[in-house]
Order: sequence, then C-alpha cells, then structure tokens
Amino acid sequence: MSQITKKAMASSLKKLLETKTLSKITVGDITDDCEINRHTFYYHFQDIYDLIDWIYKNETEKFLKGNDTYETWQQGVRALFEYALANKSFILNTYHSISKEYLIEHLYQVTYNLLINVVEEQAKGMHVDEKYKKFIADFYKYAFVGMAIDWIDQGMNHDYESLIFNLSTLIEGDFHKALLRFEGKY
Repeated sequence: MSQITKKAMASSLKKLLETKTLSKITVGDITDDCEINRHTFYYHFQDIYDLIDWIYKNETEKFLKGNDTYETWQQGVRALFEYALANKSFILNTYHSISKEYLIEHLYQVTYNLLINVVEEQAKGMHVDEKYKKFIADFYKYAFVGMAIDWIDQGMNHDYESLIFNLSTLIEGDFHKALLRFEGKY
C-alpha cells in the first residue's frame, strides 16, 4: 500500500506541475488532489523536495537495469531522455526551481552508476586500480551530465538522438584506451 500512496502523490505533483510552478505548489495541494490527509504525506516524505527526490530515484532506476554495459549503455541513456520528454513539465519545473540540485545530483548518480559498470566491464582482465576506474567514470559522467543539462536548459527541444550518437562516436573505444593508460599504476 505504501508504494501505491507514494506513486499517487508523485502523479499528483506531476499533474499539478502541468499548470503551476513548483514554488506555487503546497503539500496541501498534493494531499487535496490525492484525497489523503497531510499526516499521510508526512508519513512518507519530509517535504515536497523529498517527494521529488523519490520520484527521480524510483522512476529512473528501472531504465538502466540491463542497460549498463558497453554494448547497451546507449539504450539506457536513450530511455532517460525519453523519460525526460515524457515528464517534461516535471523536469523543467524542478530544473528551474530551487530543487534543481535534486535533478542534477540524481543525473550525476545515475550516470556514474551506468558508467562505472561500463568501465568495470571494460577493465576485466586488466590490473587497474579502483581510483583510476572511478576517475574515468567521473570524467565521462561530467561530460554526459553537462550535455544533458545543456539540453534541459535549452528547453529539451533539440534532438537527443544526435546527442547520443555524438557521445557514442566520441567515446567509442575510449574506455578501453583510458584503462590501458592506467593499467599497472598504483
């Protein structure tokens, strides 16, 4: 029952963001829309920002399952872009509010998790210290998230497929090359 209630509150917040900015939405608006009491909201979340964080974590992690290998990372990134477009009001409203940090932090975490799996896969059989694997994943994480933030900042209007193609072309074989440069260094 708990997940159903959380999902109802998430849906309500997204629905409200279709007509209001985040700064104009209150917990009371969400509870009225869901036909629950405020106590129920606070039982599950500390505040609206906690709900936003839950939405990002809960809704995006499913897109990356099985899409975190060198061969499939593009599908995971594509699914995240498609999620963003399907939830455009939610993404843009959180991005253009004081809760921007939740979106950006989530993008960093999701992207890092995806990339570290790709780096680990490419490093099989190599002797590369963990700090270098993390460095490589962090390097690409900042590039990926920077491009995504630029896309969001421009209103999510230009084609994300070309962005994925360009990223894919740019990094093809680069994970392995980077790992080779760090192999044996401790």
